[in-house]
Formats: sequence, structure tokens, C-alpha cells
Amino acid sequence: MIYLIALAAFAATYLGGLFALKLKDRLHLVLGFSAGALLGVAFFDLLPEALSLGSSVSTTMMLVALGFAIYLLLDRAIVLHMHHEDDHAHAHRGSIGAGTLALHSFLDGLAIGIAFHVSSAVGLVVTAAVLVHDFSDGINTVNMVLKGGGARSQALKWLFIDAVAPVVGIFAASWISLSSSQLALLLALFAGFFLYIGASDLLPESHHAHPVWWTTFATLLGMMVLYGAVAFAGI
Repeated sequence: MIYLIALAAFAATYLGGLFALKLKDRLHLVLGFSAGALLGVAFFDLLPEALSLGSSVSTTMMLVALGFAIYLLLDRAIVLHMHHEDDHAHAHRGSIGAGTLALHSFLDGLAIGIAFHVSSAVGLVVTAAVLVHDFSDGINTVNMVLKGGGARSQALKWLFIDAVAPVVGIFAASWISLSSSQLALLLALFAGFFLYIGASDLLPESHHAHPVWWTTFATLLGMMVLYGAVAFAGI
């Protein structure tokens, strides 16, 4: 069964990326949806999990803020360093965003593997949530690269990396063991990363020179879809 789940995780991520490439002419709407999906992952999945596993609310929220600040500084450092090479600066930003999503996908796969160590029932619940997330991750990965000015070939490269990442995570669970506090730390940091990417990067770009109401609707739809997926997985 674990092999079928690994294949499904790869397929869900890759199909999400192909979906984004197919609708690149409507990129502002897809970016709006991606922004909402990333914010939804942070608010409805990563942050609640980090709070449930963390030692205290204040510590968890401090780590979320730290993740936000780290990504902010990294983003600004790249822009300043590449000030006279704008195209390269945007490409680097897109690659960093895609790399962050790939690492998150690896942790998703790790979560599936660890959940099946607990029980098959828990593993299937976690798998249902992760597969929906993976489809969204595929969309977000492609969007990060395209928004940064990257070529289709670069987007496909990062999409493949992101699609393989959860598969690696699933099988790595057999050898990697994370304590609750370590997992809470990573989840809180990623919540901060995604809050920055969604609110400070994708969302403003989706509204640029496009009808605000349609992109706003797409953003709200992205948040609702992720909320529904997380709520359904928790039933």
C-alpha cells in the first residue's frame, strides 16, 4: 500500500503543476488561488499542528514570526544583492520559494510514513490531507517559478523535484525519527515561511494590473478549499 500512496503523492503534485502551466494565461487567478492555498495551509494545517505539538503557544508563535522574518530577510538580501540584475533576482526568489515548497512536500511525505507507524487508520487520514496539499503544492511550485520570470523548463524541473520530495519523505520515515518538539519547530517555521510567501509575494502579484475582485475571489476560494480538505481529513 505504501508504494501506491507514494505514487499517488507524486501524481497529485505533478498534476497540480501541469494544471498551473495549462492556465498560465490566467496566471493572476491561479496566483490568487495559490496565495489563498498557502495561507490556508499555514492557518488551518501547519499552525494548528505546531500548536498541538509545541511546548507553549507563545513559543510556537515566536517560531512562526521567526520563520516569517527569516524569509523576509532572505528575500530582501537577494533583491539587494542582485539589484542590477533584476531578472536573475526574480529567478532566485522563485527558486527559493519552490525549494521551500519542495522541503515542505518532503515533510508531508515524512508525516505519512510516521502516521502509518502509528496505525493504518491514522496513516490513511494523514494521506488524504497530504494528497490535497500536494496538488496545491504543485500549483504553487510552478507559480513561484513563473512569477519569478523562470522558463517553463525551469518550472518543470522544480515541479519534478517537488513531486519526488513526498515520495522520498515517505520512505525516509523508516530511518528518520523526529520528536514532537522538533516537528513542532519545523511546522511553525514553515507556517511563517508560507505566510510571507502568500501574503507578501503571491497575493500582491496576483492583484497587479488585474481585476481585484476576481483575484480576491480566487484567494478566498484557495483558503476555503484548504480548510475543507483539512476539515474532511480530520473527520
